[in-house]
Amino acid sequence: GDLVVHTEYGVGRFQDISVDIDGTEEISIRYRDGAILCVPIDQAHLLAKYVGMGGKEPQLTKLGDAKWARTRKAAESSIMDYAAQLLRLQAQRQTLKGKGHPPDTKWMWEFENSFRYTETPDQLTAIQDAKADMESIKPMDRLICGDVGFGKTEVAIRAAFKAVTGGKQAAILVPTTVLAEQHWRTFRERMSDYPIRVELLNRFRKPKEIRETLRGLADGSVDIVIGTHRLVSNDVNFKNLGVAIIDEEQRFGVKHKEKFKELFSGIDLMTLSATPIPRTLYLSLMGTRDMSTIDTAPPNKVPVKTSICGYDERIIRTAITREMDRGGQTFFLHNRVKTIEMMRDKILALVPNAKIVIGHGQMEKDELEQVMRTFVNGDADILLATTIIESGIDIPNANTIIIDRADRFGLADLYQLRGRVGRGGQNAYAILLIPRDLTTGGDARKRINAIKQYTALGSGFKIAMRDLEILGAGNLLGTKQSGHISSVGFDLYCQLLRQSIERLKGNHKAIRIDVTLRADFLNFIETQSSKDTLDAFIPADYMTEPTMRIRAYKQLAEASTDKVITQLRQNWQDQYGKVPTPADNLLNTTHLKLAAARANITSIEIKGQRLMLTRNNQYIMLSQTKFPRLRAAQPHKKLSEAIEMLRMI
Repeated sequence: GDLVVHTEYGVGRFQDISVDIDGTEEISIRYRDGAILCVPIDQAHLLAKYVGMGGKEPQLTKLGDAKWARTRKAAESSIMDYAAQLLRLQAQRQTLKGKGHPPDTKWMWEFENSFRYTETPDQLTAIQDAKADMESIKPMDRLICGDVGFGKTEVAIRAAFKAVTGGKQAAILVPTTVLAEQHWRTFRERMSDYPIRVELLNRFRKPKEIRETLRGLADGSVDIVIGTHRLVSNDVNFKNLGVAIIDEEQRFGVKHKEKFKELFSGIDLMTLSATPIPRTLYLSLMGTRDMSTIDTAPPNKVPVKTSICGYDERIIRTAITREMDRGGQTFFLHNRVKTIEMMRDKILALVPNAKIVIGHGQMEKDELEQVMRTFVNGDADILLATTIIESGIDIPNANTIIIDRADRFGLADLYQLRGRVGRGGQNAYAILLIPRDLTTGGDARKRINAIKQYTALGSGFKIAMRDLEILGAGNLLGTKQSGHISSVGFDLYCQLLRQSIERLKGNHKAIRIDVTLRADFLNFIETQSSKDTLDAFIPADYMTEPTMRIRAYKQLAEASTDKVITQLRQNWQDQYGKVPTPADNLLNTTHLKLAAARANITSIEIKGQRLMLTRNNQYIMLSQTKFPRLRAAQPHKKLSEAIEMLRMI
């Protein structure tokens, strides 16, 4: 039932996997007007699951219609332009001279040793990567990806400290005022022993405070400024900006991101994200941006126990009472300001001795600040709030979160919200409440099941991909590119983008050349082996699940080096046991095709004692005098001889 994209035939619907009359497994795809396309399983690499835009289903392609070829050509042309633009931006950044911050000082060493937690290995690597970038004369453009609570903020703090101790300023951009306040407090606390001035800039600051901060940025007396998109207003001028850090990159719009690129040209740029634009896209953009990932959890971090249930007041009472009994606090998320007071009355009726404070974005700044301070200080049991708590709020004593109408949130949002608890090393609970009629199915249920599935620590990337599958690709790359994602699907879009970038870089070897292989001893179907037959396939009793075999064939088809094929062999052996002869032969024929592709050979034919090759539409014939083993009866010896000779060519 899933929508799939065949690179040559377009969008169809997956029917099933069947075995045809001669024993070959085939994937059946239904196209418009009921037409069926049967794709041999060893060509699974030509298929990808369709992931499009906003849950809208595309029209199925008509087999034999030229429309798909035109659609794909238009997408390829636009993607090539986009790839050229990306590489042009990268080239511009590389030719610009960056700030070239000085090496670490004694202060830096003291500052790092004052960190009260133990850094994880990934965190240390990310910090070293960032420092190396900053000391280079090339401007930094690094993405730090790490799960909620995995220590991305500390990487940002050290980058800002390095800039300031080197005589430069630092700017930290965040998507919400509440997160800006949180970072402001964290930065000030971490740098309290040093003569560093940290200021806050957002719409809640008094006009006088804003004027003083702007004056300080212009004359250099303000070292670090933390703020919302107010920071990119026309009246903000820096005396000597050295590093710009963007937190929660995915929550800024396309226009904001373009403005950041424009404003911070030649400046060291670091972006932090827990649920980034999916990894597949970044793999496609590799070489246009540097990336550090923080996958290891801090030593005291525990997975959050997540449960999904229909709205039930008994569950609410039990969860809040359990948290209060152990001296903890609870977040209750109700994302409607109009009815938030009514919800407070309901909770008080359930837990009369609980102290509740309410926080939402429409409150006056001083009032909201007082609410947050009350909760942070532990003077309230429950914070009843809207999504203002989504990003960055760090309250170790709050270890239960109840989310009302969880079906109304995107998966990345739910993941962020769940990350607000479990930060203090205690068992933490996330309770997702949905209307009872939604507990059986639909997109909302899929989304919530996904968050339950990814309760393991470090699932941010998986979440980002899953969110994409359910909700669509979204406006990742601007409206024009989104249209092409819609028409050809996300996977094919990424594949075309990766190929365009490689082609523009002149790295043609990274693109696989299809090689046709014919041999009188080669047989891709399961028959009784004889001394003249070389079966080359993955037996169904070796990888029992059809999806496993599809994935394996796909990985093999996408392998671009011998090292990748050798690694696949090792993975199969680790996962499924000793590689059987037919699968071993399949791996060897892939080595053969790869050797041929490197020599620009498009077809290989092994017949009796002759090896015939085609290069640039010309035939080359090599006899048994050059290939003594081609006379041998054992087909696998002929195959290994052919691989060696092709590698020499």
